[in-house]
Amino acid sequence: MADVTLLDGSIGQELVKRSGDRPTPLWSTRVMIDKPDLLAEVHAAYFRSGATIATTNTYAIHRSRLVRAGIEDQMSILVDTALSRAEQARRSAGGRIAGALGPLLASYRPDLNPDPDDAARQFADLAEMMADRVDLFLIETVSSILEAEGALRGTANSGKPVWLALSVLDEDGTRLRSGEALEDIAPLVARFAPQAVLINCARPEAIPAALEVIEKLGCPFGAYANGFTGITDDFLQDAPTVDALESRHDLGPDAYALHAMGWVAQGATIVGGCCEVGPDHIKALADSLRSAGHTIV
Repeated sequence: MADVTLLDGSIGQELVKRSGDRPTPLWSTRVMIDKPDLLAEVHAAYFRSGATIATTNTYAIHRSRLVRAGIEDQMSILVDTALSRAEQARRSAGGRIAGALGPLLASYRPDLNPDPDDAARQFADLAEMMADRVDLFLIETVSSILEAEGALRGTANSGKPVWLALSVLDEDGTRLRSGEALEDIAPLVARFAPQAVLINCARPEAIPAALEVIEKLGCPFGAYANGFTGITDDFLQDAPTVDALESRHDLGPDAYALHAMGWVAQGATIVGGCCEVGPDHIKALADSLRSAGHTIV
């Protein structure tokens, strides 16, 4: 039996759902601006479900994203709001805080090719804002080798552990969303030595093949999948909203837990959920882990 870290599930999508508001290109950042206390409720719900990590609602807080809405001057305020609500939930539940670092320009868009030098500077600025208040950094939904380089360079001197989460093709877990072979991430992992390598925001069916690749990297590994039917062409346009994506109806809490327990059987020691995976899914997974004799840490 293993010690398993249980991540939370979706933060952004859960906020959008609970708000009842129409989705905007600012996604969960807009909800946090309008209803900041809702964020603390989401974090608390995941801790109650058994998660031991609170992932901050900073995935989309990048100057390159905020400038589109003319609110780039609010970046430090938004970061503070995200951190303070995670801290609020942790005070009563314990656990760790992971500082989420999403793609600079857009999710699932490796074609945008962010310049690694510029990306490194932007990630370093954000990491500096957050480092004193998080336990680790979670680089999320990395879709290409180039994206990984910029984010890893930007967090290399943060003074905190870094977890790298890569997003693979829904139909081929051995390839990043860029089409590059997942195994080609190995030189960057060797160079920057992230504490863990994960797979995130892909269909759960794609995860097993991806884990077979990353388990060879020599560091702890794991996964947290999404519950979308797939990534649509409409979502790959400029400034999309999440209503361009459809949630699955065959991936309830028990079904998701079954997938994740398969990942644990492959050796994963970090599991959780991404978009469309909520507190009920995490509770079912926590129950399954304990029933199988694993210790949640």
